[in-house]
Amino acid sequence: MYRALDAQRVERDLTWPGVARELWEMSSELARRRGEDHPIAANTLTNVARRGDTSCQHALFMLRWLARDPEDFVPGALPATRAPLPTAGPDRRLRWHLHATARRDVPGLYEALDQGRRDHQLAWPELARELGCGPSQLTGLRTARFAVRMTLAMAITQWLQRPAADFVYAAQW
Repeated sequence: MYRALDAQRVERDLTWPGVARELWEMSSELARRRGEDHPIAANTLTNVARRGDTSCQHALFMLRWLARDPEDFVPGALPATRAPLPTAGPDRRLRWHLHATARRDVPGLYEALDQGRRDHQLAWPELARELGCGPSQLTGLRTARFAVRMTLAMAITQWLQRPAADFVYAAQW
């Protein structure tokens, strides 16, 4: 994803702070309405190259700017998991729906994962080994306030054989 960001940045003749401004401006009405004065930082974008990852919530800013789906950046993504992300105007921001308490009417990523785990008769440690993480990273989704690593979120959606778009919504807060 970093290479795609950098290529788009170069093509549009932007600095990294310029990219960060454009990402934040995509939901400018929402930011103004919420009184937000802490936009995404340029180093949040450049750290993707160093870390090879970012939070799933920050990734949505980047994906929206790139007009790409998360599965575009998952090697060997299952064809059945491809679906466009929701559209969002300047009054909304894309957000991951991680657990049911975020939107009580819809099961989140945690609930889908827990159901899949039970369907496959796996204990959390077994599933964590399959996904290459610790069990607490999975069980912690149930109460997550912010985000998980994008690579983990995508490993989960691929394991579930569902598109990331199933767990992303255009938030108005």
